[in-house]
Amino acid sequence: MLKKDPIFWCATGIFLLGLALFAITKNQYWVALGIGSYLLRPTLASLGIARKSVDEHQMTIHYRSGNIGFAVLLVTCVLCMAKLEREGNHAWELFSTAIVLGLAAKALFNVILVKNYREAASKIIISAGLLIALFASMDGRLILGALMQSLPGLAIAGVGLLSRKYPRPMGIVVLVLSAMLLVLIMTVGLQNSNDLWGQIAVAAVIGVPLILAGICLVVDENVETEIARKE
Repeated sequence: MLKKDPIFWCATGIFLLGLALFAITKNQYWVALGIGSYLLRPTLASLGIARKSVDEHQMTIHYRSGNIGFAVLLVTCVLCMAKLEREGNHAWELFSTAIVLGLAAKALFNVILVKNYREAASKIIISAGLLIALFASMDGRLILGALMQSLPGLAIAGVGLLSRKYPRPMGIVVLVLSAMLLVLIMTVGLQNSNDLWGQIAVAAVIGVPLILAGICLVVDENVETEIARKE
């Protein structure tokens, strides 16, 4: 049975707003607000914001149905991607981007929701650095060239290792590196309009986790302890 609490009324309002905007503008993108209304309660509960509004049985159902739904969505993206690629339609890259972003978001929150923010930050930085090194090494045809191309990513992974011992200084370094990477990635995307969306996806997959990791590292340890105590 539906709980008619503030979350229910907020979700209902979002859904009705989407329908109203769709009726006024005739733009089907507004219907996407219905997705937000449907996912509002489980998302808030997963983030620990509205756990009192969801009992353990509901949390278990949301967790299981969410994993199944995510798996179905990924399989659908793969099938659509294969179909478009066979037809020679480069729109398949958008589905590939959606898959990468979805998996990256799941991996990111898997470490953040543990509540050990500095340990999570270290893992995020190391993973992002190795990811950068992997993709950069693919551009090198020779072994030495591949190694040289992967050095920036390996350096970021090294910063992740050092962040366990020197969290705040390395957090500042990560934030500076993130800003430089985002500027570089977006500059390449603007220079090549055909690859703009691909560069935006790369910026989201790499830049956002690094920025979050940097913020986690520079947060005062007392603040982090107080957050954990409140939980």
